[in-house]
Amino acid sequence: MTIEDLTIALPSPKPLLLRDAALFLDLDGTLAPIAARPQDVRPDSRRTRLVERLTDAMDGRLAVVSGRTLADVDRILEARVTSVAAVHGLVRREPDGRTQEAAPHAGLPAAAARFRDFAGRDSGLIVEEKGLSVALHYRLARSHAAAAQRLAEEIAEETGLTLQHGDMVEELRTPGPTKGDSVRAFLGQAPFAGHRPIFIGDDATDEHGFEAVQAAGGVGILVGPPRETAASFRLLGVDEVLDWLEAAL
Repeated sequence: MTIEDLTIALPSPKPLLLRDAALFLDLDGTLAPIAARPQDVRPDSRRTRLVERLTDAMDGRLAVVSGRTLADVDRILEARVTSVAAVHGLVRREPDGRTQEAAPHAGLPAAAARFRDFAGRDSGLIVEEKGLSVALHYRLARSHAAAAQRLAEEIAEETGLTLQHGDMVEELRTPGPTKGDSVRAFLGQAPFAGHRPIFIGDDATDEHGFEAVQAAGGVGILVGPPRETAASFRLLGVDEVLDWLEAAL
């Protein structure tokens, strides 16, 4: 049986029972459609109202776990979610509003400069600097994918930065906590402790989250196309995620 066969066979999740659950939600590709440029993802009234209603109904047991910066998460979700793990877990805002973050790696400025130099060859190449990481997006310049990957691997080897392959993006990040580490941290405190964790995400960077919730007795839900995954269930896309969450209210 192929990987595709296995992933297609993943069932849809059963209806969500809010009283039992702690929700951990990726943003891009899960709550919001992926855009050609990161800045093109904007607030949406349906999404904002949904996370607001879920947070209230679950007594705060909802966290967004994203590769975005904290400021970007707040912009897109209109500051409706307090508990946020940003930059793949390097920044975490606790349920009480306190924020902690890792110290930036010394190799980031040089890595960003090399990404910017590479991006000069095509206007479709976009460099996104996040303070604790730097990303090179090539969704609008896919012919440069292989070269972008080689460059990112070379810089990671030279600097010690952690390389994360994403959906049409190569990201070099400060070594440190992952999305899975953030999930475990949230589960160790109120209001998340003692509840069954559910992680919903679409990208390879979400696999740490899937593994963390499964280890804690919960489940991962993959969003989007078939791929090898640690998730137990699957939803087809963003609209299906929103529909599934709304059905629980």
